Amino acid sequence: MSPLLILIDGHSLAFRAYYAFAKSRDGGLRTSTGIPTNICFGFLKSLLQVLTNQQPESLAVAFDLGGKTFRHEADESYKAGRKETPDDFFPDLENLQQLLTALNLPIAVSPGYEADDVLATLAKQASEAGYRVKIVTGDRDLFQLVDSQQQISILYLDRNSIRRSGQASTTEFDPAGVEDKLGVKPTQVVDFKALCGDKSDNIPGVRGIGEKTAVKLLKEYGSLENVYANLDKIKGANQKKLREGQKDAEHSQYLAQLVFNAPTPVTLEDCRLQGFDLAQLQPLLEKLELKSFLNQINQLQQQFGGTVATDIATVEDDDLWFFTPEETAEAMAETQIQSGIEPQIIDSNIKLQQLVTRLEKLTKTPVAWDTETSSLEPRDAKLVGIGCCWGQEATDIAYIPLEHTKGENLNREEVLSALRPILESEKYPKALQNAKFDRLVFWHQGIKLAGVVFDTMLASYLLAPEASHKLGDLCLRYLSGIQSLDYNDLGIPKGKTISDLNISQVAQYCGLDAYATFLLVEKLEAELAKIPELHKLLLEIEQPLEPVLAAMENQGISIDKEYLASLSQKLEQDLQQIEKQAYLDAGEEFNLGSPKQLSEILFTNLGLNRKKSRKTKTGYSTDHATLEKLQGDHPIIDRILEHRTLAKLKSTYVDALPAIVHPQTQRIHTNFNQTVTTTGRLSSSNPNLQNIPIRTEFSRRIRQAFLPQEDWLLVSADYSQIELRILAHYSQEPALVDAYQTGKDVHTVTAQLLFDKPDISADERRLGKIINFGVIYGMGPQRFARESGISATIGKEFIERYRNKYARVFAYLEEMKKQAIAQGYVTTILGRRRYFNFSSENLQRLKGSKPEDIELDQLKKLGQYDSQLLRAAANSPIQGSSADIIKVAMVRVQEMLQFYQARLLLQVHDELVFEIPPTEWDDLAVKIKSTMEDAVKLSVPLVVEVHSGSNWMEAK
Repeated sequence: MSPLLILIDGHSLAFRAYYAFAKSRDGGLRTSTGIPTNICFGFLKSLLQVLTNQQPESLAVAFDLGGKTFRHEADESYKAGRKETPDDFFPDLENLQQLLTALNLPIAVSPGYEADDVLATLAKQASEAGYRVKIVTGDRDLFQLVDSQQQISILYLDRNSIRRSGQASTTEFDPAGVEDKLGVKPTQVVDFKALCGDKSDNIPGVRGIGEKTAVKLLKEYGSLENVYANLDKIKGANQKKLREGQKDAEHSQYLAQLVFNAPTPVTLEDCRLQGFDLAQLQPLLEKLELKSFLNQINQLQQQFGGTVATDIATVEDDDLWFFTPEETAEAMAETQIQSGIEPQIIDSNIKLQQLVTRLEKLTKTPVAWDTETSSLEPRDAKLVGIGCCWGQEATDIAYIPLEHTKGENLNREEVLSALRPILESEKYPKALQNAKFDRLVFWHQGIKLAGVVFDTMLASYLLAPEASHKLGDLCLRYLSGIQSLDYNDLGIPKGKTISDLNISQVAQYCGLDAYATFLLVEKLEAELAKIPELHKLLLEIEQPLEPVLAAMENQGISIDKEYLASLSQKLEQDLQQIEKQAYLDAGEEFNLGSPKQLSEILFTNLGLNRKKSRKTKTGYSTDHATLEKLQGDHPIIDRILEHRTLAKLKSTYVDALPAIVHPQTQRIHTNFNQTVTTTGRLSSSNPNLQNIPIRTEFSRRIRQAFLPQEDWLLVSADYSQIELRILAHYSQEPALVDAYQTGKDVHTVTAQLLFDKPDISADERRLGKIINFGVIYGMGPQRFARESGISATIGKEFIERYRNKYARVFAYLEEMKKQAIAQGYVTTILGRRRYFNFSSENLQRLKGSKPEDIELDQLKKLGQYDSQLLRAAANSPIQGSSADIIKVAMVRVQEMLQFYQARLLLQVHDELVFEIPPTEWDDLAVKIKSTMEDAVKLSVPLVVEVHSGSNWMEAK
């Protein structure tokens, strides 16, 4: 058989990999230090799989150089209108190209040409030299190269094929496959695009000719030339369209046709696989935290004749995520040897008693626990099984089946009764991954979990807030050869739950989770020992906070459904009124929810400034950022913004809240997320209560719906200006420190300094307030001008005055940026870290230098990505310290409340919400205030405002 050359369409695969993960629910893949790895992970996974499956003799990767090509010279609009490449794409791509170099894989490029032209050139050369050629791509442009006689085929990457779990699947296309997919032969692909165009490349085609018509014409006439040679035979409107669009068709044909003589220094001899440079590769994989690929790389290394590494774990690579869900389900039944563990299935009372006897002896080293449930809602879930691990041996694991639909289960009440003395005792230390979930599961089974000394998810969050904290990702980072399985890969049939799987299969799944958790404790403790402040944060704040959040979630909060129904009707009327006013402003009716129609109204009919927007496929963008820039240019902008705000909040809260009231408790139970934000702040979901607007008319109407227990009080305790107080503490700006220490109004003080006069109007104070809070978030002159309603020129003057009057504030903010550059992280008041990984070489080369030696003004112009990171670096110690303070307060308040009936219900930004019986109000009003104000001592006092009412609005 002829030798095989694999050609990789580098940018196509890189973009497929990026969008497979960067836009995922967990926000994409990053290392513990914040390096984006969406491209490196997805590309490497697909590449290694192709190498394993195809067994090629040669391989090359082609990339675009990014500059203009001969097609751009022929048509300036070629590929215009494409979305701007995200900033975090570039450092990821740069790391990928370093990986490819370490893999000894040639990177083929050609100035003035595209990667597709390079691939066509290499494919032709290889075919003529007797090679079989397979091109890995997700781009249909390359279908024109498919040729059975020349032995060229396409390995097509489906858009959704690169997943965290499952194979990065490819479909091989021969000429018949191309015709089946597109309706035309490979030799007709160029003419097909000449007729119907290609929106992705902005190739126009013939106006009015769609794909179906193009296919029909080519089937009948064979080629573009023959279509025009037989134009008189084509009837109706199509003849007119083709006649008028002939120049466009010929021009489009030129743009779509690949060239076969693109100059590139890569030769076929360069493409021969000769093994990888493991000395260069291993450190790169460790830096990118992709060590899980080493086993597979080592196996391929043997195949290609390179030097084999001897220090790579020989466990079969971990990665059942290379299997499809169906293959996983089949494989799981026989994974005892592959997974390396042998969990004991506790399926008799004798075995249960033996397990309890063993667990009773374990009072020093924490036992890892895990629960399997039929639902992610603990209140509604069946407890399907319980797993635990107490040692590193393969048999130091047990699984107790309780609610499987088939197989031998133990009686749930008897098992819980036997385990209760252990689970509810501080005497027996426990480790869990996401303890809050298991705590709530046990709570609803009548077990009050105690003795949790280590939560691996919380430990990971403190060590690497930017990274993923899923158990599988922790295994990849810290455990060589051990990989927990993804729930989605268990192959659970639709409409079924984990309780419908075989007990032995779930024992492996649960056992691996418990085993991995047990092993992670030692690894994570070793990492925390290197940074004592983080270890202290885990033990004194994050882990003590976890049961507080669990109690809050369990308690929930009542809402007034009848009031919300009435409010929904009122808001619908308001929205209709805003629509009518917008129609008057526009001079015609249109759909406010249609970006295309809105774009036409704003930028064509009303002639608003297009430079404040950006080009999209449907016209000019009308997103929120664009509308903010346009505020003040036309009254319709305010209507649209108001309409969007009301419509979103109506659907998100007013209409949605009643639907998620739990039928048993008649309360809403939000989820408090402890490991989501990079700053340390809590977030909430289902519903997200952090996004209710603050101190607006609408927020008051929403908050009126939240109620306490009947005949009780709802109480709000809110830190006053906590971030500004933290800024005063950090910067030691004399005017701010004095204002807070003497009880002056800080916004008035700022306005007095800015306007250089003692008497300040309400509007002038408002400007002082905007700039005080805005500077914390890196507000520039334009944003300040928009929010304050002044011109950009005056806005710039105000920012400059503020800088002169509050020099220490800006010196502090600049210092934080320098620290982020020099050491790669900044810290909060309690030592919490946020890490930064900059893409600019100018910033990267400064890492490790002294902060005081960095001159920010001397740095060359930075991209948007790095500029955003620097603003975040200045702000993170302030936001993070605010998070630290309220978390400390929550733990201490909860300790104090154990002697009262009152309950902590919500945390929203800098505010805590309670329900309190009237008899306890006088006592607790004082104690809540003092406890929160004494949480952390600053050089300026913390002030908490505590108010009560019959609903949340009245309490504010």
